[in-house]
Amino acid sequence: MHSNVSVHGMAVAPHHLASQSALAVLREGGSAIEAMVAAAATIAVVYPHMNGLGGDGFWLIIPPDGEPVAIDASGAAGSLATLDAYRDHAHIPHRGPRAALTVAGTVSGWDEALKVSHEMCGKALPLSRLLSDAIGYARNGTPVTASQASATASKLAELKEVPGFAETWLVDGETPQVGSRFYQPALASTLTQLAEEGLDSFYRGPLAECLARGMEKYGLPITLADLNQHVARRTTPLRLQHQQGEVWNLAPPTQGLVSLAILGITDCLNMADADDATTLHRIVEATKLAFGLRDAHITDPRDLKTDIQGLLEPAKLQALAGRIDDNQAAPWGTGKGPGDTVWMGVMDSSGLAVSFIQSIYHEFGSGVVLPDTGIVWQNRGASFSLDPAHLLALAPGKQPFHTLNPAAARLHDGRVMVYGSMGGDGQPQTQAALFTRYVIQGVPLQESITRPRWLLGRTWGQTSDTLKLEGRFSSHTLDHLRALGHDVEVFPDFSEAMGHAGAIVRHPNGLFEGAFDPRSNGSAAGF
Repeated sequence: MHSNVSVHGMAVAPHHLASQSALAVLREGGSAIEAMVAAAATIAVVYPHMNGLGGDGFWLIIPPDGEPVAIDASGAAGSLATLDAYRDHAHIPHRGPRAALTVAGTVSGWDEALKVSHEMCGKALPLSRLLSDAIGYARNGTPVTASQASATASKLAELKEVPGFAETWLVDGETPQVGSRFYQPALASTLTQLAEEGLDSFYRGPLAECLARGMEKYGLPITLADLNQHVARRTTPLRLQHQQGEVWNLAPPTQGLVSLAILGITDCLNMADADDATTLHRIVEATKLAFGLRDAHITDPRDLKTDIQGLLEPAKLQALAGRIDDNQAAPWGTGKGPGDTVWMGVMDSSGLAVSFIQSIYHEFGSGVVLPDTGIVWQNRGASFSLDPAHLLALAPGKQPFHTLNPAAARLHDGRVMVYGSMGGDGQPQTQAALFTRYVIQGVPLQESITRPRWLLGRTWGQTSDTLKLEGRFSSHTLDHLRALGHDVEVFPDFSEAMGHAGAIVRHPNGLFEGAFDPRSNGSAAGF
């Protein structure tokens, strides 16, 4: 259960081919940002149920010195996505053309990140080089993972009639078999077009026009003008002053606040000496409080009524920590539900570090594959409300709430860390587990990820808001948590429902340490 350690750089991804794409770029002298673009393109091809060009992305870039840069590459609701247009719906559908209601931002994030790379590092590798692995995998085929096969099979009933789904994701009308070779020729053509025309073609060019024609054909509430107006935004990340150092995460519309609030609340408690049951109980109770902050405040940045950074002031966190009862679980409402995502990290020899997330929300997003593109479109707009008085009320041009939040930290002892996970409500909880184990309790990095995890709230295909624990926890821990009043549900060992976590640490001596999640098809690759 040892981490991988390297000298020149490190990449971690939940699919090993994406780690290798990043590593190859690092070996050629590319920056961590360029390596991440290569990994992002590859994983869009090889883990297509989890993410893709039709989704959103968020970047947290940590330079060797100085302030971090965040990029919000998430898209807004289309101009046709009005409350009136959905008046016949009780809620926004999760599948089909009406679910595909927000602009896909991830490609704009690649573009903006490469501009940051050029500003920070000067030299640049050609875009065609960064996309070459992904193009090859789409054209020549990739091995079907158990994760892809099971997602296709389990979601087939609700997706098979969605425009473009069956012809893209089924093979001769059947779910692709694990270990078979899966081809995506239309996506290969799209990636080739981007390599030739530039990434901006997705929004303002021939590719954008092709996308818009498909949207009109299938009845998506997004237009060419919506694509034309989209840009990725550089933003200031949220920050937490922790006893162990400074921790960063993404500002709204993401739930980065939740991840930092959990760590800030538990920083007021003695976590270093806590056993498994106490560690879990305190983090779960802090999670409930942090979800309360999220649900009360987080929406489109333009509509915020609160200074979100101000919610992380020490006195406010201390007050929340004072509400945690070590002897009793607090009641709570419901979570935001599932989310399929990929978190990836890269660090290069200069010390530049990237924490990155790319997602289409649910498995296969809306299920809609736009004609002639191979691009499956996200359903992130399902997080909008059709109640006009709601904080997250649907409106054209409004950004939806995002569960996505890549994390990073500079510790007082000189270590720099990027870390994160996929998994909707689970992301901040997994981040808290990883940070608490590794940074506060001194558990080795790989073991911190491999150890059993938990999830408060709903996950894929489930409606229960129980506290779900992997079966590898001791019976003593399970009994203790039940005695405290937690509604405990035991999950299989190494359950994919617990997310795919990863982390990279740069030590003060310049060595890189990487750890990946055995629940994924990933790897930590360094040189």
